[in-house]
This record gives sequence, structure tokens and C-alpha cells, in this order.
Amino acid sequence: MTKDEAKKLYEYYDKLIDKLTAAKLALIEGGVKSYTIDNRSLTRFDIDTLSSEIEAAVKKRDEYRARMNGAHARRAFGIIPRDF
Repeated sequence: MTKDEAKKLYEYYDKLIDKLTAAKLALIEGGVKSYTIDNRSLTRFDIDTLSSEIEAAVKKRDEYRARMNGAHARRAFGIIPRDF
């Protein structure tokens, strides 16, 4: 993945986070009964879903920010304690 591609994806996730956060705040404050993002309609029952989508988008945005700055994607590893 090139830095330009990472930058585009970073900007996409940044805008997505803004939209999801605005929807969540509007639903929490109680000023609206439903909120529409693009062609998706959300209600108060979707607040938990919005929270998990925001968390996932933040993780992806951070991943692409790291790739823009030259870092590699995070890799998971495990440590297995052994008693010798």
C-alpha cells in the first residue's frame, strides 16, 4: 500500500468517524427520533451499534495514519509462559 492510498483511506475513515459521532450525539441528546447517514436510517436502538462502528473506524484510521508515517500494520503476537 502506498502512502497516497493510506492517506485517502485515512481521510475516508476520518470523515466516517465525524458522521457516526454526529449521529450518535443527535440520538443521545434526544432532539431527534431517527438520524440518516447517506441512505441509512438510525434510531436510538442503534446507539450500541454506532459505538462499536466508531471504535472500529478509529482503529482503522489509526492503522492508516501509521502507514502514512511509514510504520507497518500492527501485528498480533502471543507469549506462551512455560515452566522449565
